[in-house]
Amino acid sequence: MTTTTGATTTTGAFGTARTRVEGREKVTGAARYAGDIPLPDLAHGWMVLSTVARGRISAVESEPVLAMPGVLAVIHHENAPRVNLDYMGMIGKPDPILGVFQSDRVPFMGWPVALVLAERPEQAREAAEALVVRYDQEPHDIGFTSGHPDMYTPPDSPFGPAVASKGDVEAELAASAFVVDSEYTTPEEHHNPMEPHAATAHWDAGRLEVFDSNQGSTMVAAELAQIFSLDAESVRVRSEHVGGGFGSKTTRPHQVAAAMAATVLQRPVRVVMTRRQMFSTIGYRSPTAQRVRLGADESGRLRALDHRSECVTSTVHEFIERSATVARVMYDADAHYTSDRVVRLDVPSPTFMRAPGEAPGSFALECAMDELAEKTGIDPIELRVRNEPDRGPVSGLPFSSRNLVACYEEGARRFGWADRDPRPGVRREGRWLLGTGMAAASFHSGAGPSTAAVTAEADGTFTVRINAADIGTGARTAINLIAADALAVDPERVRVVMADSDLGPAMLAGGSMGTRSWAWAVAIAVSELRERLALGGDIPPEGITARSDTTEAIGALANKERHSFGAQFAEVAVDVTSGEVRVRRMLGIFAAGRIVNPLTARNQLVGGMIWGISMALHEEAVRDRASGGLVSPDLAGYHFAANADVPIVEADWVDDPDPDDPVGIKGVGEVGIVGAAAAISNAVWHATGVRHRNLPIRPDRVLSAGTNVPEPGHTG
Repeated sequence: MTTTTGATTTTGAFGTARTRVEGREKVTGAARYAGDIPLPDLAHGWMVLSTVARGRISAVESEPVLAMPGVLAVIHHENAPRVNLDYMGMIGKPDPILGVFQSDRVPFMGWPVALVLAERPEQAREAAEALVVRYDQEPHDIGFTSGHPDMYTPPDSPFGPAVASKGDVEAELAASAFVVDSEYTTPEEHHNPMEPHAATAHWDAGRLEVFDSNQGSTMVAAELAQIFSLDAESVRVRSEHVGGGFGSKTTRPHQVAAAMAATVLQRPVRVVMTRRQMFSTIGYRSPTAQRVRLGADESGRLRALDHRSECVTSTVHEFIERSATVARVMYDADAHYTSDRVVRLDVPSPTFMRAPGEAPGSFALECAMDELAEKTGIDPIELRVRNEPDRGPVSGLPFSSRNLVACYEEGARRFGWADRDPRPGVRREGRWLLGTGMAAASFHSGAGPSTAAVTAEADGTFTVRINAADIGTGARTAINLIAADALAVDPERVRVVMADSDLGPAMLAGGSMGTRSWAWAVAIAVSELRERLALGGDIPPEGITARSDTTEAIGALANKERHSFGAQFAEVAVDVTSGEVRVRRMLGIFAAGRIVNPLTARNQLVGGMIWGISMALHEEAVRDRASGGLVSPDLAGYHFAANADVPIVEADWVDDPDPDDPVGIKGVGEVGIVGAAAAISNAVWHATGVRHRNLPIRPDRVLSAGTNVPEPGHTG
């Protein structure tokens, strides 16, 4: 159906639930991933990782391995081609782990030390496991503790200052009627996308071509060109289908190793990482130790907000889990202080992981707000409403839009919050204590420069070409709907070509900025195309193409606080005999701009909330201090929510278009996890009367903490 509103014609494609355009290919196995691409004369590489946490390689005993069946070569620091790491990438200086096999230095357990190449993957794996690498081992330090003596404040970065403040926090705390001063911890967490990292590289007529699983071919192609000192036009990266990323699928050592091996062998090479290898080579979320101090007056209005976070980075690359920055957006106070500090340890480099900073930071801040609500006797939602800012609490900038109060109101109505007895431990079903909790959420909403091309074909269809990445989020379908709506045609008449660096630069799928950035570029290209089509005349066989580049438009955006927001609600049951915590239901209401496809948007939000269940109750990577490595770096030992752990999880949204965006959208990829763990933790307090400030809330922690709830019938 086509309707006309004012001067704009629309098909109603935008905002309607649509199944994924590539869905049939995926469920039938026709969709090909980076590890599926057939190439003639393909060789296989298997990575060998260090077994010590710190030291130097003293010997690589490759001769016995080279005599094994099918083995073609062993690449290591003594024979590897030299590469260049002296450049600035899209997200900063490269992690030295990309300089594979360049040095005998080993900075952590799991550092790549060799690549074994063979005719078949089984041969490569067997040979890699047989390869003997000897080390001169050195003492290591992997122990992360709050207040570590080597903790330091990092310099400011493009992601913001490490420290931000206004007012006198100590004076306002001293003058406050109510004060919360609590410490919280979150553990090391890992991405574990369904599809392992993989790359297939070959040279074609003097050009390096890589089939890869990544979140942005523009970035990977540019970095590979820099690493191998090639012209940008000499590298092509394609990633048609990607099975999840969550921040881990940027430029990684397996891509460099595959390209290096293809150069050495002069034949195609595929390198696929194992699940265990991914635990040390693709990044992870740093553990955090956080302290939150809140001071409020008699009415619950914040006089002071002090949020300090500490995290880990490697000795070779600095990455900061900016957990305290969430406090700079959420609540107003007369005095604000937020800081992120870091310590260098002999561990792999952390990296971006779904809602980096906001996910662990919201756990501490939102639990502290719940503690303040308990102290003041004010309902947790009402307390948050009383501290709603009308401008950025620290920046002073206006919000592009902020409809968080509507999220509270709609969530409270649908969750039945008004019927909640605020006293902890008053609901019981046999041995189960029941409780409910809530938390607020935010995640920044940005846009990156992108290019796009839209062609009106002679047969009446349209082709959109943009180097976007669909990492399982439904980006293909979203771009299809955005283009169809702008063109005022049915989505079936639009074909989307994407995930190929030859299509031109575009924003990566990360930071909840992908769809917004790509939509902007498509909208501008479609607008120009419609103007040209309005001039009339026949469409030639090659079609009529309009192109766009949003660099100037995005650069001209007014400086504002741009964020998606949300309110999370959870009901839990706690078994007082076993310590088990069960989430019975969750509800999230979000203000995330204009929703392109309700089906895939809800999928993203619900997925984030389920990850929040994992974060609250299950996920925890533990390091062995003796070896420096992880205990059980696999999916047998690293627990996350399974189907049996996932109850009723509902996600919905309120109207919240961004007036500064030509399409009105923000982002939904990450805000779903923010606040979820805090809502569950607050619900556990409501059930048991005991605060759990250390994640995950394991059964042993519940049992050791006990409850502050009297037994049934007890009146003392």
